[in-house]
This record gives sequence, C-alpha cells and structure tokens, in this order.
Amino acid sequence: MSSALLRRTAEPGTRGRVPAGPLAAVLGVTLLLALTVAVSWGSTSIPPAEVWAVVGRRLSGEAARPGTDDLIVWQLRVPRALLAALVGAGLGIVGTAVQALVRNPLADPYLLGISNGASLGAVAAIVLGVSAGGALGLGLSGAAFVGALATFALVWTVARRGGGFAPLRLVLAGVAVGQFLSGFTSYLVLQAGDEQQTHSVLFWLMGSLSGASWQLLAVPAIAVPVALVCLQGRARGLNALLMGDETAAGLGVDVTRLRRELFTVTSVLTGVLVAVSGAIAFVALMVPHACRLLVGGDHRRLLPVSALFGALLLVVVDIVCRVAMDTQELPVGVVTSLLGAPALLYLLDRRLESGS
Repeated sequence: MSSALLRRTAEPGTRGRVPAGPLAAVLGVTLLLALTVAVSWGSTSIPPAEVWAVVGRRLSGEAARPGTDDLIVWQLRVPRALLAALVGAGLGIVGTAVQALVRNPLADPYLLGISNGASLGAVAAIVLGVSAGGALGLGLSGAAFVGALATFALVWTVARRGGGFAPLRLVLAGVAVGQFLSGFTSYLVLQAGDEQQTHSVLFWLMGSLSGASWQLLAVPAIAVPVALVCLQGRARGLNALLMGDETAAGLGVDVTRLRRELFTVTSVLTGVLVAVSGAIAFVALMVPHACRLLVGGDHRRLLPVSALFGALLLVVVDIVCRVAMDTQELPVGVVTSLLGAPALLYLLDRRLESGS
C-alpha cells in the first residue's frame, strides 16, 4: 500500500509538460531582465548599463555620485522593483499552499479572510490618523499586519469550534469573517474626513507599490524565503492532502497538525504582503493554475516555480502601472484584475478540456 501511494503522492494531478529545472532557469533570467527594465523605464529613462553601474557601485560600498541617476535608481526604482518581485513571489507561494490546504483550486488568501483583516487594519490606520509617515508608512504596515494576525486568530478559533479541522469549516469561517470585516472597512471608508484621505484608502485597497523603500523591504525579504523553505519542507504533505485526509493519514501525515502549520504560515505571510503592498487581487489565484499546467501538481516543483512566476508577473504588471498613463499611476490591483479574470477563464477552460 505505502509504496504505491507514495508514488502517487509524488506525482499528484496532471504531470508537468515542461521540465521544472529548465523552466525555473528561464523564469529566473526573464525575471532579471524584467527587473532591469523596471528600473530603467519611467518618467526619466536610464540606460540599462547605467542602471547596473549604479547598482554595482552601491553594492561595492561606493558613495552616491552627484546627479539624479543614483537617487532615482538606488533610492526609488530598485526598492520598488524588488518589492514587486517579493510580493509577487509571496502571493504565488500563498496561493499554492492555500489551494492545497482547503483542497479547492479556486482558493486564495481572500477566501480565508486574512486579506480582509489586513485591509481593515490599514484603512483604520489611515482614517483614524494613526499611520506614521503617510500612506504605506511603517504605522500603516504595522496596522495591516496586526489586522491580519487578529483575523487569523478569529478564523482559527471559529474553525476549531466543536473539535477537528475540516477544510469546509475553515473556508466557511474565513468567508463569514472576511465579509464582516469587509463591511466594517466600507463603513470606515465612508467616515474618511477628506477627499485626499478617501483617495489614499481606495488606492491602497486596490494595491500599490509606490511606498517602496529599503526599510519597507526588510520584512518581506525575510518572510518570503522563510515561508518558501517551510512549505517546501512540507511538499510531500501538501501532495498527500490533495488525495484526501484518509489517504494522507495512511501515509503517516498528521493532517490536523499539517493544516495548522499551513494556516499559520500562509496567514503570517499574507499579513506581511498586504501590509507592504495593499490588496492585490488574482495573483495568488492565477499563478498556481498557470504553473500546474506547466510543471504538474507536485509541490516540490510547483512551489519554487510559482514563486518565480509570481515575481515575474508582478514586476511586469508594475511596469505597466507606472508607464500606462502620463498623468497618474494605475493601482496594481486594477491591472491584475483586468489580466486575471480572462486568464483564469482561459485556464479553467483548458482544464475542462483536458479533464483535469
């Protein structure tokens, strides 16, 4: 029994059409090119060679040279490009883990209410005037993170009532709590004291990377790799969960403990991501679907590929948001929704045609 099941657990779902190693290498190189373009393009265009010259000088410890190029490249565009990559990678990881956690290919952090809690914390900080440093300041990020963790605790408590840890109960608890928090967030938006405050709230709720800084990068730069390592170490357990709780338990997986660990990791990471970028829709839902079509359902391959693909996607989206309009910047969530909805319909159609 165990040997046959272990072979099935190693290759759940559709087998990959593309070798994961070469695909990861291609995604990595493409991501590096996209980061270069992201730093080069903007209201002031800077040649890629100069971009790398500035980066090389600053990494070697050389002081900034007079002029605007060093300021634009190192202080403004490099942190923003790296933040886009980190948030995109984190959303790809979170979406993959949550879909395995609840055995639902349409699941994402919004389904568990965590994003709603983070949004409520940030909006409360803006409306009540407790955020430091303006929109996307440290006070705002802290409030969003506290909101995410408080929501995590509430959903966890509700889902565990009566014992057990059923996926359906977790989803229903997340949806109920999330909708309640969303309603309260809307109420706070209506209480905003002025037009500028309302604009800041709405822009943040639709996702924004405009507040990127080296200081803001510190937490996601730690949280995303740590979460990836934690989830990668549980890849076989994630594979087993997709085959059902009884099968997973037969393979020696402590299903309740694994779900608790997954819920904790995804909740904390979601709180970190929403705290630094606002609510960005569809990335966590769309990226795992696309990557499963490419490399199959084995989480040992799926997690790192989803991280790279999510990073590349959000870097490209952020470039579009910055250069699409002359007068203002588009919220990131607007572009991801416009891309995500038709792309998801196409991916679902492909899955139906293949019978997977």
